Amino acid sequence: MTDPRPASALTIAGSDSGGGAGIQADLKTFAAHRVHGLSAIAALTAQHTRGVTAVEVPSLAFLRAQIDACFDDFNVQAVKLGMLATSDVIHAVADALEHHRPPHLVLDPVMVATSGARLLQPDALDAMRQRLLPLATIITPNLPEATLLTGQAIESLEAMQAACAHFLEAGVRAVLLKGGHLPVDASPDTIVDLLADASGVRSIQHPRLQLEAHGTGCTLASAVAAGLAMGAPLAIACREASGYVHRALLRGYRPGLGSVVVLDHFGATPA
Repeated sequence: MTDPRPASALTIAGSDSGGGAGIQADLKTFAAHRVHGLSAIAALTAQHTRGVTAVEVPSLAFLRAQIDACFDDFNVQAVKLGMLATSDVIHAVADALEHHRPPHLVLDPVMVATSGARLLQPDALDAMRQRLLPLATIITPNLPEATLLTGQAIESLEAMQAACAHFLEAGVRAVLLKGGHLPVDASPDTIVDLLADASGVRSIQHPRLQLEAHGTGCTLASAVAAGLAMGAPLAIACREASGYVHRALLRGYRPGLGSVVVLDHFGATPA
């Protein structure tokens, strides 16, 4: 029997009180793609356009209660994972996902802050490798995150291709490796992302924009999840998500006193 409920997408991530990234960006992205958005908050942050001032992690029991409540009532077709602050949180989320088995899981392995600071301790990194990578339909690391996961320096397009091969050999089903952190002299005018899965490696390119943005990784992963929830093939979901982020950046604005640009989610939506 066909499920009468519309497809929903669930984000399990951190809350950004400044509204530019995290849960807030994820829900805006789902709404812009006309997908019902659900959320389970794995971390609370007090932040604005100039930085993070405090972080609090809810109890594991409450996190699990949020996830179970979403699966108990909604037609969850895709889950997006963002900031998971500790190894205990990662194990709790993995336990819940192994129980509920959503059709699609998009993992944005948030491990490195924009400043370059590491956000995960070694045991949490190991937990992510062992528990979440095998469950993911696709992972969407940037280059610093891919470097931590693979142990390989990534400073060229050839190194990006080698990193993709490493992920696939390690059992990851698909990876969308974001090339925005590639040295500018390696690709001065173009951002090159690589999508790799069992069918091969494809590049997704768009012009490099000269701005400092907030929430692009969250938005890209959520747009991929929204596309998968609506039944799009993986390659199409990734390509359309990349175009969506680029349009949202072009229309981005500065809502706070800081210099970072926040994406215009609804201005980026195709007519």
